[in-house]
Amino acid sequence: MPVTDAVARDGLAVLAARPGVVRVGLALVEGGGRRLSFTASDRDGPVVDWCHIDAYDDVPLNTVVRTGVAVVGSWDALAARYPAFVERQRGGPAAGLVAQPLAVHGQVLGAVIAYVADPDAVMPPVDGLAHSLRTAQSREPRPDGPLADQEVADGVLVADHDVAEEPAAVGRARRFLRGRLHEWGLADDAVDAAVLCLSELVTNAVVHTGAPSEVRAVLEDDVLTVIVRDRGSPRGSRPPSDGDDGDDGDVADPLRVHGRGLGLVASLASRWGSELDEVGTTVWFVLDQQR
Repeated sequence: MPVTDAVARDGLAVLAARPGVVRVGLALVEGGGRRLSFTASDRDGPVVDWCHIDAYDDVPLNTVVRTGVAVVGSWDALAARYPAFVERQRGGPAAGLVAQPLAVHGQVLGAVIAYVADPDAVMPPVDGLAHSLRTAQSREPRPDGPLADQEVADGVLVADHDVAEEPAAVGRARRFLRGRLHEWGLADDAVDAAVLCLSELVTNAVVHTGAPSEVRAVLEDDVLTVIVRDRGSPRGSRPPSDGDDGDDGDVADPLRVHGRGLGLVASLASRWGSELDEVGTTVWFVLDQQR
């Protein structure tokens, strides 16, 4: 992620230079929202050192990513909500933390977390960093291979479906998902919600890209994740080239342009999100506790 690496490194350096800041971490959602890529200001070296963390661990950073709401407080104030996490932090130079979401057009891309000597310290807004990261992501190469080639852990249920670039493919995608979720034993209301959300995402992909797309459904620990990845850039939503002029340097977001149905997805899903790359868009939604 060379472009994203540069933006992340610069953003971490600015935040870490604030008075009273001990350490800053930055996390970006990936893998359909099941994991986060994480790096921190104290990881030295010419290449940004990313690691993967579980997006379902009960820690402040994940709360911010799931809810889009900041978490701020001293260790004493946070101890009741995050006892194990706070216990690991005590005795160090930090007295608390400030964690803020990285959001663009209402979508949470990830979060930043600053470990601070004074929990009442005022941190700068991170809107500019979020927009820069979104633009950088849209210029990164797409991960190699189709969704169907991505491995899952033992015991995880997974189903894949290819969607043609034609309106009739939306109905076939709905039937695929409904049939598979019934096989997996999901409740009828959960199946209905998932199929409706999928219909909105596949319709967007078919109508606005003119290219085939992929669908992957994953059921793990009663959490259903459905991913739709198109194979072509949405019309009118290509990011500007390095020489282009723009109003504020922000990439046009395809989901903002043609995403009316995403309001329905947001209302039905436990959470949802998207990832851009230089080819197109990956959109995912999650339904928790579905059996």
